Amino acid sequence: MAFEPPQRLVRALGESAPDGDDWVERLPETAEQAVALHELTVERVQVPGGRSSLVVLVRRPDGTPAVLKLAPARARPESERAALAHWDGRGAVQLLEPFAAEGVLLLERLHPDVSVRSLPEAKALLEAAGALRRLWVEPPGDHVFETVAERTGRQAAVMRGASAEVAGLVSAALDARESLLAAPPEERLLHGTFRQSKVLSGVRSPWLAVGPDPVVGECAFDLARLVRDRVEDLIASPSGAATTRRRIKRLAESLEVDQERLRGWTLFRAVESGVRALRVGRPKDAELLLEFAGWL
Repeated sequence: MAFEPPQRLVRALGESAPDGDDWVERLPETAEQAVALHELTVERVQVPGGRSSLVVLVRRPDGTPAVLKLAPARARPESERAALAHWDGRGAVQLLEPFAAEGVLLLERLHPDVSVRSLPEAKALLEAAGALRRLWVEPPGDHVFETVAERTGRQAAVMRGASAEVAGLVSAALDARESLLAAPPEERLLHGTFRQSKVLSGVRSPWLAVGPDPVVGECAFDLARLVRDRVEDLIASPSGAATTRRRIKRLAESLEVDQERLRGWTLFRAVESGVRALRVGRPKDAELLLEFAGWL
C-alpha cells in the first residue's frame, strides 16, 4: 500500500525543521522495508496520527495485532526504545522487537482511538496520574537519557530570544527553572511529554502510556504537562484560574509531589510551549498557553 504521511505529521515536522530534510521523502520506502523485514500485514495508517512519527496498524506473521512506528532522528526514537525496554510493559506499551532498525519501533497494539482524554475530566486526571506513577522508576545505571537540566537548558536558551511582549513571563519561567534545578529531590526515569492523549486503552491493562520522549529528573517535571491538559477548556471557563490551582493541589497530593515545585515546572513548561508556538507561527496556541502561564 502507499504510505502517505498524514498532513498533521508533515506540518509538525515542517515546524521543527523549517529548512527541511529528506526523512518525509524517504518515508514510504522506509515503511515498505520495515513491513517486509518483519513480514507484517498492513491494515491502515493511523490518521490524524502524531506530530513526530508515522503510526501504522499492522499484524505480525502469526496474526497478532501490532503497531509499526517510524520516526526521524530528531524525535529521538532510540531514546524511546531504550525507555520502553526498561519499563518492559509496566505502565507503558510493550516493545515487541528490541532490535528493529534505527527509527523503527514495533509495538504492542493498544486501542489507538481510545485515550484517557475520552473520559470526563476528573476521571481522566485520576487515571492519567495513576498511569504516570507506574513509570517513575530508577533509570538504568548506565543510561544515556537526556536530563531535565539538559533539556530545559536548551529550551531556556531559545526562550531568552523571545519578543519583548512576553519578557515578563519568560523571566519568571527562567527564574523558576534556576531555583528548581538548585536542589532536585529525586532522579527518576520520566515520560517527558506526558498528557491525557498519551494514555491509551489496552488489553492486558486498562490504560498504558505511549509516545515517551524520556528524560531523567524529578517527578514534578513530568506531572507539570498534565496540569494544563484541556487548556482551551480552562481558558474558556470563568473559574479557569481557580480550577488550575485546585488541579495543582490535587495532583501534587495524590502523587506525593511538592506543590510549589509542581507549580514552578508548570510555569516553565507552559511559557516554553507558548514561546515555541509563537516562533513557529501558531499565535492562537501561544495566546492560550501564555494566558494560562499568567495564572501561575
